[in-house]
Amino acid sequence: MVTDRTAVALSALRQAISGLENAIDMRLEAQRSNSEVEHEVRRVHADRERLAQELDQSQFRANRLEEVNREVSRRLVTAMETIRAVLDR
Repeated sequence: MVTDRTAVALSALRQAISGLENAIDMRLEAQRSNSEVEHEVRRVHADRERLAQELDQSQFRANRLEEVNREVSRRLVTAMETIRAVLDR
């Protein structure tokens, strides 16, 4: 025979178990969310590293083009001076 005290205790136990199950579900969801965030952070870091590498390569190419441009400009000046010297004779 179930007494009132037993019924109250069983009800409290059911509520505690239900609360524990809810807490576990929330914890699992939080872990899934954390895992997704961590994955996104890793992806962003990988993208950042790739973009930094591409930027370095682009900067290297820009510097190299600038050097080549200066050399071409120097050669054009030399060629123009040579042409003027020939025409002045």
